[in-house]
Amino acid sequence: MTEKNCFHCGDSCQNEIVNFDDKLFCCHGCKTVYEIFYENDLGSYYDLQSTPGATPKDIVGKYEFLEQPNIIEKLTEFNDGSIQIVTLYIPHIHCSSCIWILENLSKLNPNINASQVNFGKKQVRVTYKTSNCSLKDVVLLLSSIGYEPYISLEDYKTGKTTINRSLVYKVAIAGFAFGNVMFLSFPEYFEVGEFWLEQYKHLFRWLMFFFSLPVVFYAGWDYFISAYKGLRSKILNIDVPIALGIAVLFIRSSVEIILNIGSGFFDSLTGLVFFLLLGKFFQQKTYQFLSFERDYKSYFPIAVTKIDAEGKESPIQVYDIQKGDRLLIRNEELIPVDGILMYGNASIDYSFVTGESETVIKNSGDKLFAGGKQTTGVIEVEVLHTVEQSYLTQLWSNDVFNQTEAKSFTTLTNVISKRFTIGVLSIAIISTAYWLLVDASKALNVFTSVLIIACPCAIALAAPFTLGNVLSIFGKLKFYLKNATVIEQLASIDTLIFDKTGTITSSLKNKVVYEGETLSNSEEILLKNTLRGSNHPLSRSLYNLLDTHNIVTLNHFEEHLGYGIEARYLNNSIKVGSSKFVGKMETSTVLDTSVFISANNQYKGKFVFHSSYRKGLSKLFNKLKKHFDLVILSGDNEGERDNLKRLLPSKTKLIFNQKPNDKLEYIKYHQSEGAKVLMMGDGLNDAGALAQSDVGIALSENVNVFSPACDAILEASKFNKLYDYIKASKAAIKIIKWSFLLSLLYNSIGLYYAVTGQLAPVIAAILMPLSSISVVVFTTISTNWYCRKLK
Repeated sequence: MTEKNCFHCGDSCQNEIVNFDDKLFCCHGCKTVYEIFYENDLGSYYDLQSTPGATPKDIVGKYEFLEQPNIIEKLTEFNDGSIQIVTLYIPHIHCSSCIWILENLSKLNPNINASQVNFGKKQVRVTYKTSNCSLKDVVLLLSSIGYEPYISLEDYKTGKTTINRSLVYKVAIAGFAFGNVMFLSFPEYFEVGEFWLEQYKHLFRWLMFFFSLPVVFYAGWDYFISAYKGLRSKILNIDVPIALGIAVLFIRSSVEIILNIGSGFFDSLTGLVFFLLLGKFFQQKTYQFLSFERDYKSYFPIAVTKIDAEGKESPIQVYDIQKGDRLLIRNEELIPVDGILMYGNASIDYSFVTGESETVIKNSGDKLFAGGKQTTGVIEVEVLHTVEQSYLTQLWSNDVFNQTEAKSFTTLTNVISKRFTIGVLSIAIISTAYWLLVDASKALNVFTSVLIIACPCAIALAAPFTLGNVLSIFGKLKFYLKNATVIEQLASIDTLIFDKTGTITSSLKNKVVYEGETLSNSEEILLKNTLRGSNHPLSRSLYNLLDTHNIVTLNHFEEHLGYGIEARYLNNSIKVGSSKFVGKMETSTVLDTSVFISANNQYKGKFVFHSSYRKGLSKLFNKLKKHFDLVILSGDNEGERDNLKRLLPSKTKLIFNQKPNDKLEYIKYHQSEGAKVLMMGDGLNDAGALAQSDVGIALSENVNVFSPACDAILEASKFNKLYDYIKASKAAIKIIKWSFLLSLLYNSIGLYYAVTGQLAPVIAAILMPLSSISVVVFTTISTNWYCRKLK
């Protein structure tokens, strides 16, 4: 009889057959899921992979506890009363169809705004409106389509990692079986002829057979599952040759035992699985040691202003924030922690968290959530909880703000692994065929040894370990990257564009002179409070220079990027910015960097800035000019042109009077001509240009410049190290290529001994994880050795 399998989940339809739409289903649950998908135009779910689903379970009454507010508060990472965000662990996520359907939940429930899958962690992050949808509704929806989440209240803490102990159990079982099988095989090894051993050798062989069963069908079963899923998706992954080797060893050994023609290769089989799992365990522990995925959590540079009991303002790193601290949040700054609004007019943009750009008005005493951005002046917040670094990095990596970036080396690794697997299978088949003709007794050993020794695990490890270790080192040296892909992008840069104010100049050392009418006391108070709410470098410089005045809540505050700020308090209004913005037609022939002021539509005067350039600027640009095209792209006038010509190399392009959109268009044009552009700016006016560039770096003084637009944040004190960081990125790519060559050389030598029949499978199983170890050691030592020059 032809076995009939369910169209949805792939299970056998022996117990029940449900016919619908010319398809067979194992139960009404699978049929219902199929109907749901097609009714909502989600039929492509079955095109990506055949039988990808799971049978939905009966969960009536199981999730009633999700209606309790205290549990909802614990499970959700964001909850402002109208929108909630929750991250759920989905054990069934296993293929591209799963990702596709889970990221299209909004089609099944229009109250779900967005859903984002983390395939590696088997998690889905769901954003939904609470007016017509609840956490319970989301969980029930997922369960109804076969993706029931696993919810453990003890484990739900942002940033907490759970340890999967199944690999430890499998290593233990495989090791136990391997030891016993080796012990039982000793009489066979030494060909001992004593009567009692000869009498019980059949028992010993059957004991070896039974010891091998849990090794193959439990400890090593993941290799078969991975290989099957890969083949079903027409992908040759690295587990295909491993699974084939295990299967051949087990079948051949079992046949020998059953037919009583030999003792089989159970020692090699159990040893193979044990050493494979031991290598995987070592790999996971090494990953944890390097913590290459998000190492910069511990060094994250986002800083805010803390107000002490005496009213003094000072910068503080977010991981030093404690419950009860009073924080000052300026215009366009991100709120790094949950807190209570104590002072000021709050208009919060939560698009950073939810993807929705609608601002929310909050009053004194209201709760504010981490990730919100203040958009109307300055507010003061009292901290409710300390910051979770993993939460901030999750915000920074939110797909809402991610650019489509080329992942060339990741692709290269996959291509090499695929071709390598095809090559290994070809060599295994050809060499086995040869030995079947020459010496059939060696054929099986040759086949399995080739499959094991040539596993391309080491090739697959080269890029992530190299880039991950460099990511970690950069973080410790105060250069913070969004992800490892930025290193690849940085290595391909050929054009460097710099903003001027706050980037190549230091706002902390500017000399400022005021020219104009003396401001009244009320005008000085209004000016000080207006500047207090802005993060622009010139605003920060002026704010620090002005005398202390009463802190007041402005009636109106608005910042026009690239032009200036306007504010109002009681009956007085003020404008601070360019001459055109304040209504002053500048007639002076002296070009300089100036900030103009008008009060109640009457021009008052200007602050003239004499820029102080960063230490090491000239030396840095002289290094860069040999390898890159250099551009200064400034929104200021040409007052500093002569100074810059003296400081910078002769080929540096100097372009002034550029609005934020002009900078973006300039970068876009050069990219269309084939340029790979790095843009460095202050993270505020330059947000568009940073987002458009191939690598956008925000330079950080002691202010909050955390922005989804940038790919990296560089602490200002490390500005003169930029060339060294770029060189280190290029070196990382060279290390990856050398790792490929090292792995290929290792595999070539191993293949020679395997093909010539000089390598036993168990020795190959020991050597294979050693190849992974060699790559890890090589990349770690190489990157650390090279990056030591950066310190």
